[in-house]
Amino acid sequence: MWEPSQRYPDPSVEVLDARFEKYRLPLASVERLADGCRWAEGPMWFGDGRYLLWSDIPNNRILKWEEETGAVSTFRKPSDYANGNTRDRRGRLVTCEHDSRRVTRTEYDGAITVLCDRFEGKRLNSPNDVVVKSDGSIWFTDPSFGILGHYEGHVDQVELPTNVYRVDGTTGRATLVAEGINQPNGLAFSPDERRLYVVESRSRPRAIRAYDVTGDGAALGGGEALIDAGPHGTPDGFRCDVDGNLWCGWGMGETLDGVMIFTPDGTPIGRIALPERCANLCFGGPKRNRLFMAASHSVYALYVNTQGAPGG
Repeated sequence: MWEPSQRYPDPSVEVLDARFEKYRLPLASVERLADGCRWAEGPMWFGDGRYLLWSDIPNNRILKWEEETGAVSTFRKPSDYANGNTRDRRGRLVTCEHDSRRVTRTEYDGAITVLCDRFEGKRLNSPNDVVVKSDGSIWFTDPSFGILGHYEGHVDQVELPTNVYRVDGTTGRATLVAEGINQPNGLAFSPDERRLYVVESRSRPRAIRAYDVTGDGAALGGGEALIDAGPHGTPDGFRCDVDGNLWCGWGMGETLDGVMIFTPDGTPIGRIALPERCANLCFGGPKRNRLFMAASHSVYALYVNTQGAPGG
């Protein structure tokens, strides 16, 4: 049974390179906020309500943790096997849904608006992770994980290659921005939005690719592998801090489970060891300096000496 460390500094927060020292708070430790999930994904912080939402995909629900009381409740069930979540620049929830094969927005009154469910007349596979750029455009990955079985969605026909798409925030038009990726998963913009990072989940080894945002900010170029996850590493979702470091959900195995932190040039500098594989994470709290980590059955949190980049 996992227990939080009673010692400071927390030995779970490991310095791999001296550059990580400044981000590690010596008087902060990893806390477990919630458990009882089957596969926790897509955490998103709502500062205006002081709560965290995340998806529990196999249980077909989105859960809610309240900062003020610590209470955990069901925010939405069924959730159409929701996976990744984010907020648009007007504060509305944007969600990737496996079962309905779409990306949706939850309006202020609770109504659901479909942002994208098809491309060139063909159904999406199972949208996985999503980010919103400062111009209001929605960028998402579309692997086929949710239609390969009945655990995280339902078995169905693959109609499109596994790509990355952009939905224009004004016109709603969807465009293909990255193709030829073997099951794209997590994605995140650098703080200056000049780069988009994408996890390639079925490359061997798994990789985090770095794309240059080109033209008028609506296209991508490059796509070289920035981070090689090694023979057993499994990056899933991630976010950037204000310095451009990548905080990446990681696994699998006792010596790998948790979060890996990389500099913008791909150098590993730190690690947060968890008792479970971490799928995804986000920054939150009143000062965006609390890292929330969705890890298999549980959600964990850690205060750090940096802040999440805007939009993450």
